Amino acid sequence: MAFDRPPDPGAPPRRAAAAPDSPEEASDAALIVRSRREPDAFAVIFHRHFAEIHRYAARRLGSDAADDIAAETFLAAFRKRGRFDPARGTVRPWLYGIATRLVSQHRRSEGRHYRALARTPAERDQDGHDDRVAARVTAGGAGAELAAALDRLPRGDRDVLLLVALADLSYEEVGQALGLKTGTVASRLNRARRRLREALGGTNPALIVEESTA
Repeated sequence: MAFDRPPDPGAPPRRAAAAPDSPEEASDAALIVRSRREPDAFAVIFHRHFAEIHRYAARRLGSDAADDIAAETFLAAFRKRGRFDPARGTVRPWLYGIATRLVSQHRRSEGRHYRALARTPAERDQDGHDDRVAARVTAGGAGAELAAALDRLPRGDRDVLLLVALADLSYEEVGQALGLKTGTVASRLNRARRRLREALGGTNPALIVEESTA
């Protein structure tokens, strides 16, 4: 399969014809290695992880941009699959790192997205699932205030915070995704949480970024 365009997420994964083992049962790392000689195997990676990468992109940039960001993420991953270290075991941090770098190229769009959320009354925000910051970050009526606070965070701090809150990555996985040391991840995350707490009045119960995620 020429992976110039990611496969349709609604279609079943294609099997590599000459493979003795089912690619659907292989680990992510094994599939990446296999895809270097059998490109069709990469379709399984796409089907396993497309939905969550798309959801992450939508929550950061809005649903209009998510299709392009998610498609570009997997196209870039396919082209760079020879650089993936199978010792990592999972491709999730790697994919999220690619997606985050693509999001960073749309900084103005992300800022507009958060400013639009900040102008949206909480009661009208119930149905826009893909256009909300995830429930791990916000709940109840703090959405507008939190969106405004996120818009003011430095990009590096915001990336770390949202990879923990939206992707549920550990500190180590965030470090893998962004090429940072674990200590740097912890420092940026603590700083981002502190700034959000200050922006939300210090003890706002609607802010539920989990302190224990690590």
